[in-house]
Amino acid sequence: MLFASLTLLRQPLTFVATKWLTLIRVAGNPYRPELHYMRGPGPKWRAKYQASRLDRTR
Repeated sequence: MLFASLTLLRQPLTFVATKWLTLIRVAGNPYRPELHYMRGPGPKWRAKYQASRLDRTR
């Protein structure tokens, strides 16, 4: 009787444990690429467009 109950609970518990571990792994990952990409114009962009902006003001 006890063995049958444990067998019936194994699949749902495995599912919940797998989802929980995935959540912990994703939430605990400190790498967030969206914080590192495209932080704004760089020095080459400024050099190119600063010159054209100065020409227009004259």
